[in-house]
Amino acid sequence: MRYRATYAKTEAMRYTGHLDVQRTWERTLRRARLPLVYTQGFNPRPKLLLAAALPLGFTSDCEVVEFHLDSDLPPAEVEGRIREAAPPGIALQTVEAVDSRTPKIPNLVESACYRVILLEPVDDLSARVDRILKSGTLPRERRGKPYDLRPLIEQLTAADDRTLEMQLAARPGATGRPEEVLLALDLDPLAARIHRTELLLKTG
Repeated sequence: MRYRATYAKTEAMRYTGHLDVQRTWERTLRRARLPLVYTQGFNPRPKLLLAAALPLGFTSDCEVVEFHLDSDLPPAEVEGRIREAAPPGIALQTVEAVDSRTPKIPNLVESACYRVILLEPVDDLSARVDRILKSGTLPRERRGKPYDLRPLIEQLTAADDRTLEMQLAARPGATGRPEEVLLALDLDPLAARIHRTELLLKTG
């Protein structure tokens, strides 16, 4: 059986990286005494997938993990066991059973929404956002390779002089990163708090 858990990554785990979050989930599911299904090979690991990597220093209230059990347990029972075993920093929201024929969760993510709170107000924040949105291209470089950030920005608004709302593409090979948007706005990513608010999944 395949299960999908939605959870928040809170302040207590803000500086826990993607691989360590995955290991934390593995330990949590073992502590919950759930009948995990393991991979084959020399170093078996629980069959577990996170929907989308969350960069170090970000928080979120919409993270998703999928895992496999070799027993058909009611989702409510699985949820109860995980709640008892989860460490500070992982706030479980829901657990549901998923049809095994459904594509794996990383393949379903299309976009991600973020709320960015700047540590200091910026008087011309709305004007900077308008400039970005009117740009035909936004040439950037990632890991030594050039790319265009502009088509990856699906929505961008300034709620006030300290708050930005972003919806960025999150498809394989076409992922927008909030810190790159901040740099394009001539803002320091280290002077902001970034929170993921929603993962938009393919439907149908």
